[in-house]
Amino acid sequence: MTDDQELRDLFDRMCQAWTAGDAQAYGRCFTDDCDYVSFDGYREQGREAMVSSHDKLFRGVLFGSALVGEVESIRHLGEGVAVVHATGSVLVAWRRKLPKRRLTRNTIVAVRGPDGWRCAAIHNGRVRPVGVPSPDSVPARVARALVRGSRALHLGHAPAAQAAGHR
Repeated sequence: MTDDQELRDLFDRMCQAWTAGDAQAYGRCFTDDCDYVSFDGYREQGREAMVSSHDKLFRGVLFGSALVGEVESIRHLGEGVAVVHATGSVLVAWRRKLPKRRLTRNTIVAVRGPDGWRCAAIHNGRVRPVGVPSPDSVPARVARALVRGSRALHLGHAPAAQAAGHR
């Protein structure tokens, strides 16, 4: 099996363990010293803490839920280190399909050790693109006016050079 296949298998094992409500099996997908950042920004450090919090979730508010998703890309940073981007969503037991606003994108730093690939760090963020307004748009013009006004009133922290440079 190639490294990429093993990394996809790791993600699949994570989904299977979640869906089974098995916090221990979910934890085996992670290194002992993993960093886990959930969609709301909450951070757990270490496998033990992450397993404990997921056990509470699996026995509580996420009882009977499924984790569904797929690997989008794999980028190898060096020997035994890869960044994996995947999408995922928690499907609660009383739903048949995923709500559109529940999709997350996972950034995973995976490392290969003696027992294979494990997640050393994961960060989940909701997929809610807002778009970037062009510099000549109304929101951008309003933002610049606010910066100039706050600068004139000696409020805020916008550097004078930056505020003066965009008219």
